[in-house]
Amino acid sequence: MAYQNIAAALSPQDIQEIKAALQTVQRKMPFLITLSTEERRKLVKMGDKSLAFVNNSVTAAQSNREILPATFDVEELVQDYQLATVLTELLTSMQQLTEQVDDTLMAVGSEAMTSSLTVYDYVKTASKKTPGLKTVAEQLGERFKAIGKGKSAKTPVS
Repeated sequence: MAYQNIAAALSPQDIQEIKAALQTVQRKMPFLITLSTEERRKLVKMGDKSLAFVNNSVTAAQSNREILPATFDVEELVQDYQLATVLTELLTSMQQLTEQVDDTLMAVGSEAMTSSLTVYDYVKTASKKTPGLKTVAEQLGERFKAIGKGKSAKTPVS
């Protein structure tokens, strides 16, 4: 769908249900972990190109158990491969959703900032003639004090 002005809202009930659904996802996967940067660096990575390799090694291990050491757990390899396959599928779906939420947040945030910049321009102009608006203009102007010279108020930094 092409981007258009977003006019939407989530009810408190919708927000609760979405959060509950996310909690359900987490509860359904109690085995999820968080790796440190060092742990991530040390791990052997399995990317898309490695999936076929792992699949073929599973088949080889199942068909040739006698060549593997007795301590090698073929069932654990199969279970790891199956879980990796399912998690890859779920991650793809979650990444698509995350991308949509991120894009929507960026668009609606831009809409809010653009409208706020318009309000700020009007408040600044009106503050010269309307009593009580000078403080409001100064408060709104605080947002731009950190912007260096040469930057326009129309292109604010986060």
